Amino acid sequence: MALKRLSQKFRDLGWTVSDSMADTTTRKQILKIGGFVIGSIVLLMIVLMMWWSMAPDRFDPLQSAQKQAGSQQQQLVTGYTSTATVIRLAQNLLDKPGGYLSNDVMPPSVWMDNIPNWEFGVLVQIRDFARALRNDISRSQSQSLEDTDLAIAEPQFNFNSESWLFPPTEREYRTGVEALQSYLERLSNNSDDAQFYARADNLSAWLAIVEKRLGSLSQRLSASVGQNRVNTDLAGEPDAQQSTPSADERITKTPWYEIDNVFFEARGTTYALIHLLKAVEHDFADILRKKNALVSLRQSIRELEATQAALWSPIILNGGGFGLFANHSLVMASYISRANAAIIDLRDLLSRG
Repeated sequence: MALKRLSQKFRDLGWTVSDSMADTTTRKQILKIGGFVIGSIVLLMIVLMMWWSMAPDRFDPLQSAQKQAGSQQQQLVTGYTSTATVIRLAQNLLDKPGGYLSNDVMPPSVWMDNIPNWEFGVLVQIRDFARALRNDISRSQSQSLEDTDLAIAEPQFNFNSESWLFPPTEREYRTGVEALQSYLERLSNNSDDAQFYARADNLSAWLAIVEKRLGSLSQRLSASVGQNRVNTDLAGEPDAQQSTPSADERITKTPWYEIDNVFFEARGTTYALIHLLKAVEHDFADILRKKNALVSLRQSIRELEATQAALWSPIILNGGGFGLFANHSLVMASYISRANAAIIDLRDLLSRG
């Protein structure tokens, strides 16, 4: 009797061990499948982030405008190339791989910051040129009526760039694109209520904004290593005053976690400016030749094109000015400063009789 009970216990123990082994095998299979799924999702996210981080290719503004005019049976009148270029830049912003990412709240775009800063740099140039179109280039004088389509387009592009919903940013910007396309259609049809005045003062007014944008970017890029700067806020005006007194010298330094943000914003700004300046070269060709200013414009374009060279480093390096490692921000600042100097010369030439 005792022997029978002992045999039964061993049999029960065998079943218990067998069940335990089965549970362990099942758990391992679940973990293996779960690890594979998670690894696949992570790999997919990395691939998407790499793909979406690629900026759109550059294009030739004149060829792009000619192609658009031919496909829509429109005339390539004065101002067509510049307006079509602004439209193309806005469309690239919205329709590039991944679409517009600055207002995304879902992975993987929510983890990305380089391309959203690139988008903001492009967006600022679209806003500035749309404002110049509305306030200066499309009007013969200060007392003239503003263009109805441009009055819609300009505020649309100034909508919050990070609005996810109610309404989404993309919808507002597409409304701005549609208004620009309406203006372009009327312009090409030689409508009396749509004008593009290719005058030296109009071009100079837009370049004044460009000059300030590039100057600010150059200073922000240079501050990557920290600088002790002399306060020049009231220089050249002995009786000038300011609301809040400031020190004679100040130390400016970009936080380390914002260095790549400033770099890619500058890269987006210069990307947009290259195309806009090439478009302006075509539409304002006569006045630029008369003022002997084509060389300055082309030199500025050449300096800006150097900012679009391939970036081989996986991160934005922030070495010292003469240190062992490169400083990408200082290199970018150098090109932008030289381009800005050429634009200052260009504005000086345009102001001469």
